[in-house]
Amino acid sequence: MTHPVYTPPWWLANGLSMTLYTSLRGSRDYKKFAIDPEPTYQEKIFTGASGVPIFGIVAIPENPRATIIGTYGITGDLDNQWFLRLLERKACARGYAVVLFDWRAHGKTADLSPTLTSDGLYEGEDFVRIAAEAKAMGCPAPFWFTGFSLGGQLALWGVKAAQTIATWGEDLELLESEIGGGAVICPSLDSNRSLNYLVKDRWGRRLEQAIAKQLKKLAWRIYEAHPGKIDRDAIERANSIWGFDHELVIERLGFSSVEEYYDASSGLHLLPQLKKPTLILYAADDPLFEPTIVPDLQAACANNPAIDLMLTAYGGHVGYISSQACQRQFKDPDCWWAWNRVLEWCDRQMMIEGK
Repeated sequence: MTHPVYTPPWWLANGLSMTLYTSLRGSRDYKKFAIDPEPTYQEKIFTGASGVPIFGIVAIPENPRATIIGTYGITGDLDNQWFLRLLERKACARGYAVVLFDWRAHGKTADLSPTLTSDGLYEGEDFVRIAAEAKAMGCPAPFWFTGFSLGGQLALWGVKAAQTIATWGEDLELLESEIGGGAVICPSLDSNRSLNYLVKDRWGRRLEQAIAKQLKKLAWRIYEAHPGKIDRDAIERANSIWGFDHELVIERLGFSSVEEYYDASSGLHLLPQLKKPTLILYAADDPLFEPTIVPDLQAACANNPAIDLMLTAYGGHVGYISSQACQRQFKDPDCWWAWNRVLEWCDRQMMIEGK
């Protein structure tokens, strides 16, 4: 499918610059550019796969027409993930109910359970089970799964899990047809390649170490909330993203190596299996991901008619701030190009389905 071209401000036409600017300035400045008010929401503890409690928030506008369920990337929590909370504002203003959640080992979910991450292997079912409970709260179908960065990978696993709900979700009052599909921004697709690429680059090493420090904080939070459930020495040794998964994650999941784990949870390998409508926004200049993933992504999407790929030359990692000319071209009300495309795409899918 042919799409109009995304263009950033000239001074952000570089993946690293866009990524750093959005990360460092976004949380401070986004409210200046948030047109829509923050909706009223309620807190909810959902029950995910294997009975794991998942903390979330639910916002239901008057007469909602569908529901968006989303989470964030490799680190953070609902209190500081401004980019996800921006979606909450925009989607509710557009008539969507919104469910956002702290995924496994993150935020208040980490306070509720010592269960660690699985990069989609269990989080996919979490998405579906959250949808079932949201439905019982009054959130209407169709349900659309979303996320960005590693959260995008989790959402893709959610779409995969939804396709087989009839075989494992007999306890849920939710039909497979009630899950519309997914829309993701800069999803992690091949952690083996991307991590190897990242640590070989000077700026990449700095980004990787910044993420690793946040992962270590995450592990200490679990250690303090759940004494005896996580090994202190293992946390001390986990000084990289790879080290976090090696020391704390893979043994619990039954993998013999981090590489085997990353291969099993790979979003790229998942794409041929997706049958529900799925939007992928991906920037070729994303500094966190190996550039050679792009042709593989294009090939996977070209061979799967269920996937709509918006591959852009610019955008960085979960940046996608648009220039004023770009905003006029797309008739956007603000600079948040990626969320505008996600919501526009969901609207279009529901028109196609007559909902």
